[in-house]
Amino acid sequence: MSSLLESCQFIDQSSSALSTVAVAVAALSCEAARANLSAFDLTDSGDGSVAKDDIGVSSDIKVLLNGSKLAVSSNKGDEKVNTNSFSKIPVVYGNVREAVKSLHSVIRVVSNSGDKLGGKVLHLCFELRNLGESSLERVRLNLGSISVEGLKGIFEKDCLSEESLRNEVKMAVDAELEKDHVKLAKDVDLVLGIVWKIVAWEAVTAFFVLEGVEVLNEKNGGKGGEVDGGHVKSEKKKKKKVLLGRGTSFIVEMIKERLMNKGDGLEKIVVEFLLMLDPKSPDFDGLLKKVKEILESNESRRIPKTPKGTRDFAKEQMAIRKKAFSIITKVFERHCATALDTPAFELKETLTGKYGEDSKLIYDLADQGGELCSLRYDLTVPFSRYVAMNGLTSFKRYHIDKVWRRDNPSKGRYREFYQCDFDIAGQYEKMGPDFEVVRILSEVLNALSIGDYEIKLNHRKLLDGVLDICGVPPAKFRTICSSIDKLDKQSFEQVKKEMVEEKGLSVETADKIGTFVKIRGPPLELLSKIMGGTEGSELLKHSASKEALGDLSLLFDALDKSRCIDKVVFDLSLARGLDYYTGVIFEAAFKGGVQVGSIGAGGRYDNLIGNFGTKQVPAVGMSLGIERVLTIMEEKAQNQAVRATETQVLVGVLGDKLSVAAELVSELWDVDIKAEYKVHKKVMKHIEYAIDSKIPWMILVGERELNDGNVKLKNIETTNEEVIHRSELVEELQKRLKP
Repeated sequence: MSSLLESCQFIDQSSSALSTVAVAVAALSCEAARANLSAFDLTDSGDGSVAKDDIGVSSDIKVLLNGSKLAVSSNKGDEKVNTNSFSKIPVVYGNVREAVKSLHSVIRVVSNSGDKLGGKVLHLCFELRNLGESSLERVRLNLGSISVEGLKGIFEKDCLSEESLRNEVKMAVDAELEKDHVKLAKDVDLVLGIVWKIVAWEAVTAFFVLEGVEVLNEKNGGKGGEVDGGHVKSEKKKKKKVLLGRGTSFIVEMIKERLMNKGDGLEKIVVEFLLMLDPKSPDFDGLLKKVKEILESNESRRIPKTPKGTRDFAKEQMAIRKKAFSIITKVFERHCATALDTPAFELKETLTGKYGEDSKLIYDLADQGGELCSLRYDLTVPFSRYVAMNGLTSFKRYHIDKVWRRDNPSKGRYREFYQCDFDIAGQYEKMGPDFEVVRILSEVLNALSIGDYEIKLNHRKLLDGVLDICGVPPAKFRTICSSIDKLDKQSFEQVKKEMVEEKGLSVETADKIGTFVKIRGPPLELLSKIMGGTEGSELLKHSASKEALGDLSLLFDALDKSRCIDKVVFDLSLARGLDYYTGVIFEAAFKGGVQVGSIGAGGRYDNLIGNFGTKQVPAVGMSLGIERVLTIMEEKAQNQAVRATETQVLVGVLGDKLSVAAELVSELWDVDIKAEYKVHKKVMKHIEYAIDSKIPWMILVGERELNDGNVKLKNIETTNEEVIHRSELVEELQKRLKP
């Protein structure tokens, strides 16, 4: 065991060093290939959908390339470059970091068995293979760009290939199958050695693309030509010096300094270079230390992070969000609701006891002057507090704003997010408001054009009747509802286990609940079946469930006449975990490819407002899960052009006269034309900006136009230009911009 542990400790240390050095080498290759850096624009979305180590690798690459004029952060990189060689770096290298951490955590507990160590080491072996193959792709890419003859031949002598790497990995797999963990560790060490050699060659080839010719020339007295077995292709013009990144330039200078003090000849230079990146070399620790210093330096350290469960929204995302909020508001106002805004935080006592088991997710604020406050958890409780506080007996309102929940972030689940609520409070015809809010949810989802969805619907009194019939004590109704509410994420067996083992129900009671909550189908058809079937006879004998079935009959008939019942599913498993629901409950789920969970929900809460005042005011409402809806919309918009602004006209002034731009653009602003301006001497800078920003029209003004009293009006899409007199500009633009 001690021999295995020592081998694993060495693999752990060497792999950890590799995970740092390999990223620095990959950054050199990015510059050598003039790669597009968009793959490294990973940020923590706040919901755990992007691995932290992937983000860390991307951040390290950007730190190293900060200030580089070679690697680009837009789509203007070299289109001939194999983008896959660079786009997969964050995931591949991030997986190695994760595997190293996993192995390290096991090694720290020396009592771990060989099986556990073996599994972690083999997992690392697979990730090292992926890193080696990724690096090897860039070695070949770099070799194709090098103007030094003979280097490829030296590389081929090392016989590095995907096949040799995979053969060593296969030996490691065989050792694990035979449970020979000592041999497994030795085989993984061999794989690690091959990967180190590949990464070292990636560094050699990237360096020769960037600076190798200059080093060879300097060592040859600046004459160029033959260099002891390697040839530098003659260059008629002196190579223009290009600015490298702050981190990579420091590494390149370190390498140059080392090579200039060593022997001459291409092969000797390569051998010396490879030795620098050998973990067993006495100089290696110095190189590793310098790379870590660059990555951890205060000057170029990572951009500040957002808190977990939160995120920033870029301009393209904001364009989609703005469009969605506009559509939702239009639907809400079509139903004659008024807008309401309430404070971001409430008195803690206002929120306490309203959310059942989810009350633990409320964000409490520090005591400020004797008041205990909490960030609002939803928009429904503040609405109820407002109605009671102002003595209202009827109110139809909508509210679009942020709420906060101290939840564990996961895909589609955040700690800060928007809700879009519509509520109707007051006495109305029976089931009228319930019908309208379900109809509104359907209208909103249709208007947002997200694709197929369904609205699951149930009644709290029907569910209470089911629980009573099954023998659940009334004191346990709400907590059992919370368990049933998990059926959309868990199997009934898992929920049954929770109800029996954690909440004290008998197996027979849980099984009987199961016969009811599995009932699901088209509303009118299923309701008719229940009213005439075995289950229905029990439910109709129970006063609460009988009342609920009568309510649902009215609701389904109204939805049918409203032509939106085709999206509704009658589902007896729907429970909705919140304590304040008293009647109809519903939840919308997206049925497309993007897995996002619930996208909207709501229900009737007749007693909540009365908790804040002397009067009971019945109410029903719906809340749209806008963040998840926006995830679907962003996914659909990936292959579509999204305009971040609504700019209609770009005023382009050729030269440096701000006053000319100010005069022209102000005339457009004065007549409500959406315009922006740019002052630059080069006409292509104006045109490129208009194309990139998807601005349809451009005004160009140079010295000639100023002298003649004209402007050029250019249609960006057709590229047609025409000269217009300065005094007619506004009128002409208004004609062209008319819908």
